[in-house]
Amino acid sequence: MSIKLLTEIDSEGVATVTLNRPEIHNAFDDALIRELGETFDRLSHNPAIRVLVLAANGKSFSAGGDLNWMQRMVNYSEEENRRDAATLAAMLHKLDTFPVPTIARVQGAAFGGGVGLVSCCDMAVASERASFCLSEVKIGLLPATISPYVINAIGARQARRYFVTAERFSAERAREIGLVSEVCAEGELDLTVQKLVNAITDNGPRAVAMSKQLAMSMSNRVITQELQAQTSNLIAAVRVSPEGQEGLNAFLEKRAPKWMNSSEE
Repeated sequence: MSIKLLTEIDSEGVATVTLNRPEIHNAFDDALIRELGETFDRLSHNPAIRVLVLAANGKSFSAGGDLNWMQRMVNYSEEENRRDAATLAAMLHKLDTFPVPTIARVQGAAFGGGVGLVSCCDMAVASERASFCLSEVKIGLLPATISPYVINAIGARQARRYFVTAERFSAERAREIGLVSEVCAEGELDLTVQKLVNAITDNGPRAVAMSKQLAMSMSNRVITQELQAQTSNLIAAVRVSPEGQEGLNAFLEKRAPKWMNSSEE
């Protein structure tokens, strides 16, 4: 097991991936980026996983790029930089499109690429002491690879501010602009994450995965007759599926569906 990245899967199907470089504020380099990408890829093919929690050990969530990695970049050619950035872009895409819900557990500072990781998750819980900064312009760089995900999370108007000011902002401000879903006291961070996990795992596993994909695929679509037919066909197919039938019958019979019973065993 890597000491830089820890992975745990519990009996409820909750996978926790933990950045474990607290001595350097969980900054990442090319090796950790590759490992994150490989981990997300491997976990995405595990049918037992129902939720992914992205966490970090130590004081900070992630300070972005590792100084030693950045020093190597100075001597990279443009082509070498292109390959390096493509690896980061691929890892972020794997997290963004992970097949089941993802939750970022943010206990401290998230800078640069750390904000990108948070933006790729479906929801984020931050402690009151967490802070955020899109810091790239401070050193003459751009938040290029993370930009699509950050803009999806906070909107273009807010991105146009924080991309160019590199202001450090609070967890509460992050919640106001949509980067963070919940803000809580530091001592309640795990409990708040667990409440979200429980809310997800109470639901039909296949329906949850399909609903995540539905939200992503229907974003900004023009409502045409073709789209209406597509959504009608989708719900018709789900209603007659084994999980749909079990859920409907459980509701009508006033009992817990089988997926809740199995999670309690």
